[in-house]
Amino acid sequence: MLHKLLERNAVWAAMRRAEDPGYFEQLSKGQEPTYLWIGCSDSRVPENVVGGLGPGEIFAHRNVANLVHSTDVNLLSALEFGVNELGIREIIVCGHTGCGGIAAAMRGPLEGVADHWLETIRRLARRNEEVLSALPEGPARNDKLAEISVVEMVDRLCETPVLRKAWARGMAVSVHGLIYRLSQGELDNLDVTRTGAHLEGGKPGAGRTA
Repeated sequence: MLHKLLERNAVWAAMRRAEDPGYFEQLSKGQEPTYLWIGCSDSRVPENVVGGLGPGEIFAHRNVANLVHSTDVNLLSALEFGVNELGIREIIVCGHTGCGGIAAAMRGPLEGVADHWLETIRRLARRNEEVLSALPEGPARNDKLAEISVVEMVDRLCETPVLRKAWARGMAVSVHGLIYRLSQGELDNLDVTRTGAHLEGGKPGAGRTA
C-alpha cells in the first residue's frame, strides 16, 4: 500500500510540474494561508478539497469530532502560531454530518483515551436533550448534535487566552462555524461568527454577528 502511495505521489508531482514548472519552487518559499481550519480527522472532509483551495491557502488542525479542549496543547499551539506568526485573521471551526466521533459518543462508553476525548459530546447532548429528543435517534439526531457542537467549540475557542489577547491588542480576528453536509458536498454557514469588535467586560462572545 505504501508503494502505491509513493507511485501516486510521483505521478501527481510530475503533473503539477508539467502544468506549472515553478509550482513547487514557489511553495517552498513559505506559506501565507488565509484560513486556520479546525476540523474533523474524518478522511472524507479534507479541508483543501471541500474549500476548493490549494496547498498553502489553509493552515489546518484536525482531530476526532473537531473538538476544542482547553488542555489540547496541539490545537492551542496551532492557534497561536496561526494568529501570531502567520497572521491569519479568519478561523473556521468545521463539523460535518455523519461524524463517526459523534455517533460513537452517542452509542455509549468507549475503550481507552477516545472515551475521555468524546466525553464533551455526551455532556453537550445532555444539555441539549430537549432539542435533540425532538429528532429520531440515529443520523438526524447526531447531525443536529454536530451543529450544536460546532457552536460550542466556537465559543470555547473564543475563550482561549490566545484569542482574548489577540483581540485585546486590536487584531481583527474572526471565528466562524461551518457544517459540511456530506450528502451534498456543501459547506453551510451556521451564522455564529465571533469577532473582537464589540468586546464588553472581556467577553469575546459579545462580538457575535449573524
